[in-house]
Amino acid sequence: MREFIFTGRIDPTKRLVVERVKDFKEIYEVFDSHTASSQSERCIQCGDPFCLNKCPLHNYIPQWLKAVAEKDLEFAFKLSNEPSPFPEVMGRVCPHDRLCEGDCTLNDGHGAITIGSVETFINEEGFRQGLKPDFPGIITDKKVAIIGSGPASLSAATYLLRSGIAVTMYERSDRAGGLLTYGIPGFKLDKRVIDRRVNLLKEAGMELVLGVEVGKDISFDEIANKHDAVFVGIGATKGKSARIAGENASNVYLSMQYLTAIQRKNFGLKYDKALDVKDMEVVVIGGGDTAMDCVRTAKREGAKKVTCLYRRDAHNMPGSRKEYKNAMEEGVEFTFFASPKEVVLGDSGKAVGVKMVKTVLGAKDASGRQRMEEVKGSEFTVNADIVIMALGFDPEVPAFLAENGIETNSWGGIIVDEKHQTTTPGVYAGGDCYRGADLVVTAVYDGREAARSIVRSLLG
Repeated sequence: MREFIFTGRIDPTKRLVVERVKDFKEIYEVFDSHTASSQSERCIQCGDPFCLNKCPLHNYIPQWLKAVAEKDLEFAFKLSNEPSPFPEVMGRVCPHDRLCEGDCTLNDGHGAITIGSVETFINEEGFRQGLKPDFPGIITDKKVAIIGSGPASLSAATYLLRSGIAVTMYERSDRAGGLLTYGIPGFKLDKRVIDRRVNLLKEAGMELVLGVEVGKDISFDEIANKHDAVFVGIGATKGKSARIAGENASNVYLSMQYLTAIQRKNFGLKYDKALDVKDMEVVVIGGGDTAMDCVRTAKREGAKKVTCLYRRDAHNMPGSRKEYKNAMEEGVEFTFFASPKEVVLGDSGKAVGVKMVKTVLGAKDASGRQRMEEVKGSEFTVNADIVIMALGFDPEVPAFLAENGIETNSWGGIIVDEKHQTTTPGVYAGGDCYRGADLVVTAVYDGREAARSIVRSLLG
């Protein structure tokens, strides 16, 4: 260990831009065993590891780095799968620069250990060698229903099944995974990775019910009466609008409409062909990771020009630095310090552009972030054949919540206590439907902790 003096940080190899923009395959290659081991050997085994403390899941990062350095893959696999329901997913989609790697001791001058890439290696190589996470089978008479199949729900299912509790998962879509399947493009997360984990849960005893929407195709009461507890993990999928004139034009879309349609296309399923953007000028409004997913998807779909409009600068973008850099490499154009004022409509009633106003950053607000101020008389127009709004998400609030005493707050988030139990006893919730749109890893944490509370309640 402590080879950081002789070995620098190594990032995973990326596919060449000219090749990767032609398809939706993952752009990063998985480490080989030598690279994973050499990066792991750089760990200094801190007495108080900041990486572990910064990780929402409190993964055993120093411990599995040591195991990889010592070439004990089986132990590393077990360690990484203990606090995390699908570490190979987190190794791909977590913003490591803001979490574990951002707080790595070596980040001060030596370059952080490539923790996320080692995490992905451990599990991909483990699966390749036939390793699997342990499940005991259904060994209790308790049954839990899970509504939704996104990160929080899959996490909850994992820890309930590890305790031998039967799980039935209800998903309104045609595939499990929620955001992981239809919200994150394949160039960041291969869908076979999600399918593999879902199949492991089914092998462990989970019943997956697809194409069934609770409150519409089946009542909440019917589900609750058949199970000893319920977990609600319905996410936050209601896209926010810019609240500007013209945004209801037929060729103005919300980000999830676009990403879902293209993923359905990649699955070979029926999709809205109006969202084919080949040879079009595409404008995406927003600066988070979802906006980066949209612009990078449009490049792969053959758009003539892709422009991202953001009201602050690159430094203040809420998304990952890595995703912004990848978008830049792939030919996306960025216009900063620009705020949308109106969608410009043509004679047909369709959008032909977006009227913007230039902005500057002013005094800091209560949170410490600089306020955005518009510059009078600075309006300009950006041409567009299609406009995509990537401005964040709010939780949907299905009627079955209030009908069953499950209270929500002023913005629609489900209210839970410290045990992740809602205002209705026996009903738990977690993820974006409780937090609002947040990271995959925080949703996974909620699902895990809710499952542990359910286990304590049902099994003592």
